[in-house]
Amino acid sequence: MKATALFLFLAVGLSAATIVEPPAPVRASVAAPAARPAPLPAFSAPVPPRTIVQDADTRRAAYLARVGEVLAWKAKLADIRFPVTFDASAVCAKLARREDPAVCSRRVIELMKNPGTGPFWMFPAVGMAYLGRDQLSPEAKAAIRAAWGSVMQVRGDTENHWAMYYTSLYLMAQLYPNEPGSSWYTGKSSEENLAEARDYLVHWMDITTTIGQGEFNPTGYITEYAIPMLFLATWARDPAMRIRGRMTLDWLFADLAANTLNGELRGSNARTVDASVVEHWRDHASFYSWLLFGNIPPNPSFGGFGVYFASAAANYELPEVIYRIAVDRDGDYVQRDLKRTRRRWRHSDVLAAPIYKTSYMRRNYAVGSYQGGVADPIQTHTWDVTWAVPDPRGVTNTMFSMHPVSSPYDLQTYFAESPDSMIPAMVAERKPTYDLPDKFLGSSRFERVFQDRDTVIALYDIPPGTRFPHINGFFSKFLSGVTQDKSGWIFARGGNAYLAYRPLAAYEWRPTPKGDRRLYSPHLKNGTIVQAADAGEFADLAAFGRAIAALRLAYSLEPVPTVSMRTLRGRDVVFTYGRTPVVDGVPVDYSKWKLYEGPYLNAEKGSRRLTITHGSLRRVLDFNTLTISDSVTSGR
Repeated sequence: MKATALFLFLAVGLSAATIVEPPAPVRASVAAPAARPAPLPAFSAPVPPRTIVQDADTRRAAYLARVGEVLAWKAKLADIRFPVTFDASAVCAKLARREDPAVCSRRVIELMKNPGTGPFWMFPAVGMAYLGRDQLSPEAKAAIRAAWGSVMQVRGDTENHWAMYYTSLYLMAQLYPNEPGSSWYTGKSSEENLAEARDYLVHWMDITTTIGQGEFNPTGYITEYAIPMLFLATWARDPAMRIRGRMTLDWLFADLAANTLNGELRGSNARTVDASVVEHWRDHASFYSWLLFGNIPPNPSFGGFGVYFASAAANYELPEVIYRIAVDRDGDYVQRDLKRTRRRWRHSDVLAAPIYKTSYMRRNYAVGSYQGGVADPIQTHTWDVTWAVPDPRGVTNTMFSMHPVSSPYDLQTYFAESPDSMIPAMVAERKPTYDLPDKFLGSSRFERVFQDRDTVIALYDIPPGTRFPHINGFFSKFLSGVTQDKSGWIFARGGNAYLAYRPLAAYEWRPTPKGDRRLYSPHLKNGTIVQAADAGEFADLAAFGRAIAALRLAYSLEPVPTVSMRTLRGRDVVFTYGRTPVVDGVPVDYSKWKLYEGPYLNAEKGSRRLTITHGSLRRVLDFNTLTISDSVTSGR
């Protein structure tokens, strides 16, 4: 996600490129401030009250106040003497506040002297161009326009890259119509650029609304969809594209709302990072929960990216039905969603395999998973149990296991570069943990997962010779009462949730740098069972442990791992690696999996139509007719 990151991508005549922001000019000869600005004042403030704001005008005013806080914070940090503080996001903040246009114009001219390449340079340039249409000097606007003809913009190779790239190209081609290909880096005319960008964006929306998003429930990458869709909804002149942007924002934020626990986005996730895989609060998704729902402290790491959304955020109004899903839950619920893997280039007969995603949400904890295998080869998080905490800042409130993978085969499946360069490229592009055996981030071809409500079974069948042939289980330092029972179960309490973890092979404990523990199990045929429960269901942790130990459980690891058990909820589950799970004697039929199915979000596969429901509120997003329909039923 960093602007200076090295991204693997497909491009004619290129094997890799650096997507960079323009270098800062020489600084003044006085002491420069710290490169990382101070966090928002709200970061150190008390946890926002988790009360439901009933009045729509009050909710809107609170949202706009948070937006204003972001812009004021960034604008105040901007100092023309120190270019590191006066970057493109500072220009956008200043222009959104309609202040210092002359200073912003000078800074834009400096930034455009060395244009960057790729979507992380493109969308900030679009923000400055549109926010500055009636504020920037003619020279500054001319500098922005010239940059789009002088430097080849690299498209990148991920779903978020293309969303940013094509939205940026669309809006710039719209801003400068009727100009020849010689004035654009693409060599195509304004109209050709506009048509190409529109075609891709419509195609991507069709895929997302029929078979699911590839980078589903991303913790950090959510901002790289939210920003371009907000820009499209704000500045597209074509009414169809404008409403597409708005509807996609609603779709994205409805998915966020349904998958958060007190504002924390938990697993499973197609894309996340090492810090937030164990501390879910620590990423951009928490910024959006704070901004939109007001029920969690903002994360300080959003840097300039959240500012870009804030610069146009007044043009978006969160529907009440989505707000209610985030903050006003009616009780326990299961949500089943259909997503897809990243695009495959080798070793597969399908372009993108289906992901069957399950989420079970309760007041005090949540359980989420998909069926295992590789959704994305680098940053996928397959499953976890997350428990609610009063204040999530600095808390690793989660439990899971995973197989750490470092595999040229996996990378070749999803990338087109030379196999010999792939792992070094991963490390070079600020994903150094990819090649570490003690990591907690990543998915594996050799993991299969099944979830039934708050029971998760993860099975592993790792071939001999595999790099990192072991299982890592994450045990938080914030767990209490951790007990290794003679039954083989490990019992613990996290917040108001009781947790039972059953390793299926021998293990040992290893420390982590931040004081948590890693359950290390060096066995190729392996497995994990986790059962959660609300603390209020039992007299104490010991009573919970006795109930778990009394459950019927049989398992074997040869020839492949298999588990037969009675869950705490009275369901008989049989799950064998490589076979369809069976619940109460009936095989799970994944062919009937809908795009969304649950009390709040519902959509048929292939429908391009999402129904968002909470109590009497109902909103339908129909991409077939490009309509948004709101209704209120009587009663609740």
